[in-house]
Amino acid sequence: MSGHLLKNCAAVIVNDGNGPAVRRNVDLLTEGPAIKAIGENLSAGPGVQVQDATGWFVYPGLVNTHHHFFQCFVRNHADLDWTKLSVIEWLDRIYPIFSQLNEECFYHSSVTAMAELIKHGCTTAFDHQYNFPRHAGKRLIDRQFEAAELLGMRFHAGRGGNTLPKSEGSTIPDAMLETTDEFIADCARLIDTYHDAKPFSMRQVVVAPCQPVNCYRETFVESVALARDRGVLLHTHVGEGESPVIAARHGKRTVDYLEELGFAGPDAFYAHCWELTHDELKTMAASGTGVSHCPEPVYLVGAEVTDIPAMEAFGLRVGLGCDGAASNDNSNLMHCLHSAYMLQCLVASTRKHPVPDPVDFLGYGTTGGASLLGRPDIGRLAPGMAADLFAIDTRRMDYVGTRHDPISLIPRVGIGMATDMTMINGRIVWQNGEFPGLDEAKLAADAEAALATVEF
Repeated sequence: MSGHLLKNCAAVIVNDGNGPAVRRNVDLLTEGPAIKAIGENLSAGPGVQVQDATGWFVYPGLVNTHHHFFQCFVRNHADLDWTKLSVIEWLDRIYPIFSQLNEECFYHSSVTAMAELIKHGCTTAFDHQYNFPRHAGKRLIDRQFEAAELLGMRFHAGRGGNTLPKSEGSTIPDAMLETTDEFIADCARLIDTYHDAKPFSMRQVVVAPCQPVNCYRETFVESVALARDRGVLLHTHVGEGESPVIAARHGKRTVDYLEELGFAGPDAFYAHCWELTHDELKTMAASGTGVSHCPEPVYLVGAEVTDIPAMEAFGLRVGLGCDGAASNDNSNLMHCLHSAYMLQCLVASTRKHPVPDPVDFLGYGTTGGASLLGRPDIGRLAPGMAADLFAIDTRRMDYVGTRHDPISLIPRVGIGMATDMTMINGRIVWQNGEFPGLDEAKLAADAEAALATVEF
């Protein structure tokens, strides 16, 4: 069986299940999709490729737990700047653009987002694809799986959808609406076609109605029934300003509303959650519901900083997400580790609970994300775990004075460049500034050509 031997790594961030630790000057050996050994003076057997890893810090691959890949096509547009528009103005401007996208746009935006994620150490990505314009058809997530296979990304597809018309209080144009039956039927099709629950799976499906304010109650009820029947996860947006609207409609805020519907538990995780009260966080902790914290939208949207210290204190499962380009113009999860830590430091004096240590933020981006996605086989480096990792060559001026503490390097200092190598499931998918076997310039040109079909 093929494998890789990384010789003389300056540091490997290992985790045997009891928390991360640093091992210095060791080798790392992979076999097939898994890590076989981490230790000194390891030998390469037949079929094993040996690499000199002198100076490398080797980290577990990052796990992205919330994104909207299709939004990559609206990045860096001054006309869509949150800071110059009200939320309603912004939604009225952005959704008509989203509703124009065709199947090729969804494919190429997925390639674009995944490529950037991989370059910056992300090895597993969850995407919340809730935009299904009628003219684009139903095979949009199929094309996302195609993009993931091209790049070698471990991909969890969140099949989202919107069912409540704008005339009944949603923000969704009619061109992006589906019925509950349409939505559930396509979720079931995708699960049957792609979902693989085996260890080292590269494809999984999550039932993920977009958000309670844009869906009928029955959409969430049916989502719970399907997910529990098929043994897949549930996901949606929660706690990003909608709770008063849900309270007006249903007599209770979002967390209690979803608890009542059964859309909560160890098989469910919510994105954002910045507006939630401590009592609501305790409710989520009690049910085992997780949180995907997306720190970078805080800069653009101007919302309050999510209370991660309280979540930590109450025992919530926390992962990290990039979020879509409508509120974050990059797909760099590694940068989110740094942003998440620095934002909590910024507001530390206003919090009841202390800021978690930098090591905890590395954990949110690795083991925390793996927990949200129900993946005990990823998120840490140890024999038997998936060979998902990335390496940084620290023999650069950027790292002088920082190398004594590899665990805190990314959250505290930040990494301003692409990784030197990213490996997923035992396969090197990015190294020396290239995607092996792929022409990045052509990928970019094809994506730009697809983008040119959209009118802004």
